[in-house]
Amino acid sequence: MRINAETIHKVADLARIEIKETEVDGLIDEMSKILTFMEKLNELDTSAVEPLVYMNAEVNVWRADEVRQDLKVSVALQNAALHTESFFMVPKIIEK
Repeated sequence: MRINAETIHKVADLARIEIKETEVDGLIDEMSKILTFMEKLNELDTSAVEPLVYMNAEVNVWRADEVRQDLKVSVALQNAALHTESFFMVPKIIEK
């Protein structure tokens, strides 16, 4: 694929980026190199390669979901500036 100034401006417009006219020549060279590399990758035979969706073959490596009380309310409220018997008290920030 041939890259020209019109293509550079179109891609910049689609990407919503602003480029200067002085940058166009450099961008033509860079995009040409990228497309040449991609064409070279397309020549590789990947028919025996399975698609990679996850990095490992494990189906589910999550821990079991267990309800447990790790922190007692009284311990959690020890460092609170203001609190009631079982809740943190914070200043009101939302008005109706």
